[in-house]
This record gives sequence, C-alpha cells and structure tokens, in this order.
Amino acid sequence: QVKVVESGGGLVQAGGSLRLSCTASEETFDDYTLAWFRQVPGKEREGISCLSWSDGRIYYVDSVRGRFTMSLDNAKNTLYLQMNSLKPEDTATYYCGGEGTGGDPTHDVCSGSSSRWTDLEQWGQGTQVTISS
Repeated sequence: QVKVVESGGGLVQAGGSLRLSCTASEETFDDYTLAWFRQVPGKEREGISCLSWSDGRIYYVDSVRGRFTMSLDNAKNTLYLQMNSLKPEDTATYYCGGEGTGGDPTHDVCSGSSSRWTDLEQWGQGTQVTISS
C-alpha cells in the first residue's frame, strides 16, 4: 500500500470550497492510476474521480462533475481535489487511492463504469469534509 498523508478537509458552509491533498511519503505516483473516493458511515465507498495513467484523462462521476477538479503535481508527489460549490450531500470522509500500472499503456480502469473505481486500492486515513446548510 502506498503511504500517504491526506489533508485539507474541514467544515464549510454550502457553496464554499475546499482543496484536499494526498501526498505520498515514500514513493512517487509515477505509473499509477489514481482516484479519489468518499464514504459516508453506513454507505458503500464511492469513487468520485479517476486519473488514468495510460492517457492522462480525468473522469468524474456526475454528482461532482463541473464542481470538483482533480489534479496531480508530480514534483510534489501530491494529488489534489479542488472542491467548489460544495453541497451538504458532499459531506463524507474523503480518501485517495489508486493502482500501479507497471507501465502498461493498456491499463484502463477509469474509462469504464465508475463502479470499477472502487476496485482501486484506498490509501491513508482519509480527511473529513462536512458541509453545513
């Protein structure tokens, strides 16, 4: 498992913004397909965005598309999730994760159904995001 530190969560009002960070402490994200997940107690983990190593594209679930932006800073070994126009239903614990591709250009998890994204490994302890109405 990749060791990461997730941060950036907090309590904000609806309509506000937060930026989450996921920083690898012992290795780089080279050759990794990466994802952000969220989970609410009592519900299944949901994959919300996926960065495909093979083609560099970023995919989002409908509920966050246009409001959330995933990005990667390789120099800092840090994955980000910029979250704007936050809603109370975004309240959850957020996790980063992914899967090594071994340099395989055919490795393709992101472009299919977002339900497959939860097959990717979840890293870290997560960061809590709470949106008040």
